[in-house]
Amino acid sequence: MSDPDQDNRKRNLKIAENEAKRELKSDIRLSTWAIGIVVVVGLIALAIFLKN
Repeated sequence: MSDPDQDNRKRNLKIAENEAKRELKSDIRLSTWAIGIVVVVGLIALAIFLKN
């Protein structure tokens, strides 16, 4: 028989790994949106500056 504590540790480790992957994907998605917004705002500011 396997040790229940060992099984719980393995299960908790797997859950933690899955959560870390999910958080990484979320962070990348958020960073991509933030960079995109900065680029759009920069282009608008540049267009306004060049128009004057």
